[in-house]
Amino acid sequence: MSGRKDFLSQQAPENYVAGLGRGATGFTTRSDLGPAREGPSEDQIKEALAKRAAQLGVSATATIGYGQDDADAYVLQAPTPSAYGAVEKKDEDDDDERFQDPENEVGLFATGAYDRDDDEADRIYQDIDERMDRRRKARRLVLLSHTPRTSACEAYGLSFPLLHEQIADLNPFARREVREKQERDEYEAKNPKIQQQFADLKRSLGSVTDEQWQNIPEVGDLTGKNRRTKQNLRQRFYAVPDSVIAGARNSTEFDTSVADGATTNGSGGDNVDGTMTNFADIGAARDKVLQVNLDKAAMGSADANSGSASTIDPKGYLTNLSKTELRGQGYDIGDVKRVESLLQSVIKTNSRHPPGYIALARLHELAGKAVKARDVMAQCCSLNPHSEDAWLENIRLNEGHNAKVIAAAAVKENPQSTRLWTRATELETDQLSKKRVLRRALDLLPKSVVLWKQLVQLSEDETEARLLLSKACSEIPASIELHLALARIVETVDEARKVLNTCRRANPKNAEVWIAATRLEEQVGSKNTQNIMKRAVQSLANENAMLKREEWIEQAEKCEEEGAILTGQSIIRETLSYGLDEDDDRKKLFMEDAQASISRGRYEIARAIYAYILRIWPTSKSAWEASANLEKTHGKKEDLWNVLEKAVEAVPQADDLWIQYANEKYQSGDVDGARIVLGKAFNQSPSENIYLEAINLEAKNGQIEQARELLAQARQEAGTDRVWVKSVAFARSYPSPHDTNNSTALDLVTQALQLYPSQPKLWMQKAQIYESLTLIPQAREAYSTGTRACPHSVTLWLLFSRLEEQKAGSVVKARSVLDRAKAANPKNERLWLESVRLERRAGNLTAAKNLMARALQPSECHKSGPLWSERIWHLEPRTQRKPLSLEAVKVVESDPTLFVTVARVFWAERKLEKAVTWFEKAILCDSDDGDTWAWYWKFLEMHGGAEKREDVLGKMRMAEPRHGDVWAQVRKG
Repeated sequence: MSGRKDFLSQQAPENYVAGLGRGATGFTTRSDLGPAREGPSEDQIKEALAKRAAQLGVSATATIGYGQDDADAYVLQAPTPSAYGAVEKKDEDDDDERFQDPENEVGLFATGAYDRDDDEADRIYQDIDERMDRRRKARRLVLLSHTPRTSACEAYGLSFPLLHEQIADLNPFARREVREKQERDEYEAKNPKIQQQFADLKRSLGSVTDEQWQNIPEVGDLTGKNRRTKQNLRQRFYAVPDSVIAGARNSTEFDTSVADGATTNGSGGDNVDGTMTNFADIGAARDKVLQVNLDKAAMGSADANSGSASTIDPKGYLTNLSKTELRGQGYDIGDVKRVESLLQSVIKTNSRHPPGYIALARLHELAGKAVKARDVMAQCCSLNPHSEDAWLENIRLNEGHNAKVIAAAAVKENPQSTRLWTRATELETDQLSKKRVLRRALDLLPKSVVLWKQLVQLSEDETEARLLLSKACSEIPASIELHLALARIVETVDEARKVLNTCRRANPKNAEVWIAATRLEEQVGSKNTQNIMKRAVQSLANENAMLKREEWIEQAEKCEEEGAILTGQSIIRETLSYGLDEDDDRKKLFMEDAQASISRGRYEIARAIYAYILRIWPTSKSAWEASANLEKTHGKKEDLWNVLEKAVEAVPQADDLWIQYANEKYQSGDVDGARIVLGKAFNQSPSENIYLEAINLEAKNGQIEQARELLAQARQEAGTDRVWVKSVAFARSYPSPHDTNNSTALDLVTQALQLYPSQPKLWMQKAQIYESLTLIPQAREAYSTGTRACPHSVTLWLLFSRLEEQKAGSVVKARSVLDRAKAANPKNERLWLESVRLERRAGNLTAAKNLMARALQPSECHKSGPLWSERIWHLEPRTQRKPLSLEAVKVVESDPTLFVTVARVFWAERKLEKAVTWFEKAILCDSDDGDTWAWYWKFLEMHGGAEKREDVLGKMRMAEPRHGDVWAQVRKG
């Protein structure tokens, strides 16, 4: 059996800790330390260390001599070695505090075991440090060995220690150590540790109150993404169960009856017998709860604002409104505090920045901290005494006497500020105090127009105002406004002229003075206005101060607005052509100017522009028509007659002007005057238009025989196709007593077709005559011949198709006629629309939809409003009307028929305001479509007021619509 001990009986290695590999930690118990005993004394320790040092061959002390004297010798004491032979370190050589663990003031490896290897490493490093110290000290001593003796030092009155210190100061190595120490101290002073920087703040935490602890804001993330995410989380809403809403509804309800055979629970939920909840009642309850909440919110806001209306500053109503909105919207107090901290940093960074203080004060005001806001502005005014905005904001935040005190301090610091003097005047309540403040301000600011105006406005006596204005004009001769005000209140016209002349000499480049002088002459009834304006144009042109055309027109319109019509007309007469060349299209430009003035409601200026145009182009038919339309729309009847009288004299060959003149006479009830006008027209230009107008006039007044004679005369002298068509129509409308079968009309149309076989209206009239006589074959023959002679007359094809459908009862033949018509007239929306309606009237909805799909192809009539309207209203279900209307509007963009259809869709849905909007759009799109006016009138009869109906009726009479599918038939019938 071996004498070696087993593993568990062996002595454990040095520094062994059981279970260290699996994370165990060693510990020491009382049994490991043994019984308590007194340690070795200090003398015993020194004796043991000396003994150990002797064994290692190191002397306890050593001396190193330099020179012969004791004074030159320095004894170096050898440090005491450690138990392992390493010399103990001095206290001054301890590791710097910067290299220590802040949680462990001993060291990072204080818990580790100190073995021989550590001791050897410490000894090596310590030897190196000592060797470096010896080298530095040796160099110092070498320098000392070459210094003079004490006697020589005493000869100069210096002691040896003092000399030693001076030499030490001369040593570069000593200076380096001192410099390094100073640099290190300076660095530590400039870059203190974190704990040193917050040491005073930590000490001040002891004085923080509980309220201040609670008001410390939470650290927030101000980045946009996180802020939006948090706001979305805060704004998340959850649907309230129906049971809660129903319970809230019934919580205050009192029932006075009991239902038979059933009992309800107290919460208003489902019945005990298992019947379902009434969701209609629940929906009504939800609406009721919402209405109650809205009423409470409205009452709450009213209560919050009640009682403070009399204390609201009228000048700061925007701020008060913002405050109400802030409280109503319920901004987070954390956001307010964050903004406050930002503004605080702004004013700390730049204390001479008044906008930062103003923003901070308004933030405090919005938060309801009025006192704090006043303190902020007081600080701002003390730091920025020459800032007008700061003083004005400070005055606004204060009231009563405090505001006056602040205003006084403000004008004292800023005596040249007109705004501050004005604000100080507004703070005064009585007129006398206001005048006193203004007079004091004018002593310092005699050139301020604003202050003079305010003082004049406070004057109750006209004489006092006149004196003040005279003084103001003498102080400020360049002020046009003051001179004009003085000219208005002087006693005589000569004095006013004198004032204006003085102002004109002081301001030779200002046109306003000349305009005022012209208006003065107009007011006194002088006819010299045109001469004054002519002199004004010459003077301003010489001074190179002439205004632009647009600016002169604007001044003329301003004069009309203020009642100076003659002045405005003089301005137009003298300046309308200024700056334009002969090559420019001046007539078109002037017409546009007149239309612009009419659109702005300046009708007198528009008349002046038209008069100027007619003075240059007296034979312009378009200018006369525009002038007549202006008088018809916005003028008097006599003015219209005068314009038309001058127009027919200037342009006697213009049939339209003669006809308009006769119509205006007839509409006013002057039939004889209309006959006289037409008689003059016959003498000037016996054209077909004049003949037809005379025939209409006589037919309207019941003079049938005279109208028939005029027609016969017209066929002989001006036998155009229009005259023949009118003759046939007149013979059908007013047949002679012996003409029972329209024989006269049939003879006339036969003669006319021999002269004008390509006139489709004559073929239509012939076929319609046969239809009225129930001669269908003859009518079919007339239509057939007419379509061959006039294949591009769409109306003729449509009448032919309706004859086959309605009179002959043959849908197949009608379909065939339309097919031939579409072949002769491709891409015609009227023919496609008639084909679709033909199938729809025949009950073939599938065929009608197929035809509609073909018609709305991009290659056919994709942008046809009537086709889209037919599809929306007749071929699609009601639920699809609104989406199809939106699609159609996007495709067609502008069509009166489509707009009327959209209006009817909204009308059917009881959206009356939108329906009115679309009806108005349809009228603006085409006011000549009578069907649009008819639908709009029908809508207004059901849902419009009397005033609106009268307005629409007046517009319709002015528009005089003539076209429309239904409108034309009714109008002719």
